[in-house]
Amino acid sequence: MSKIPKEPKEIFDEFVKDYREAFGSDLVSIILYGSGARGEYIPKKSDINFLIVLSEGGIDRLDRAFKLVAKWHKRMVATPLLLSRSHIASSLDSFPIEFLNLKACYQVVCGEDVLKDLTIAREHIRLQCERDLKGKLIQLRKGFLESYGRKRAIGRLIIHSLPAFFSIFQSMVYLKEGGVVCERKGMIAKMETVFGLDKECFLDLTGIREGKQKLKNDKEASNLMNRYIGAIVRLSGYIDQP
Repeated sequence: MSKIPKEPKEIFDEFVKDYREAFGSDLVSIILYGSGARGEYIPKKSDINFLIVLSEGGIDRLDRAFKLVAKWHKRMVATPLLLSRSHIASSLDSFPIEFLNLKACYQVVCGEDVLKDLTIAREHIRLQCERDLKGKLIQLRKGFLESYGRKRAIGRLIIHSLPAFFSIFQSMVYLKEGGVVCERKGMIAKMETVFGLDKECFLDLTGIREGKQKLKNDKEASNLMNRYIGAIVRLSGYIDQP
């Protein structure tokens, strides 16, 4: 049975070896991002996320990685994000939030640091931030209705919806102050300071997502969701301001 690593770095050497054997000189770099790069990895709960940059020739031969993806899924490694340099360069205006979050906290495992010198236009970030925040708010309300107010369904909704909002929060802080915050609790504190975010609400939401807290009953779950939605509504007002 494949062993789940206690820390992402335990698998680096083997992971790099596998992808070097598969792609050879077409492998440009392997970069760790997500909870593993933020220092928030939880064994058996967190996925390990890698960005793998390939040459133009390599990106056209993804079939080389079929067996590797299956192998590493057994050790809680998510399907890698595989990109080429040209795809990254041409996508900064389309996915500015995603690339900002990659740049915010990452670790080069091997090869070139392709993220270091990326420049992302602030206006592109603001436009995607507004679109995503309001779109996610619609989905959050829809999910709340479909939960019928039941704590188990609300718990699942919190687990699946929260990460997207943290990505948006990163962008809001960047637009307001120009900096980034890696650690999630630090992000919540910064959002409280800058935008008046309901800190206790989001600490509770984070505790539920990480399995450190549980919803006691349907009423408590619904009350927390109302606070969650209310906080996002208020943030939507901020993002409309120039």
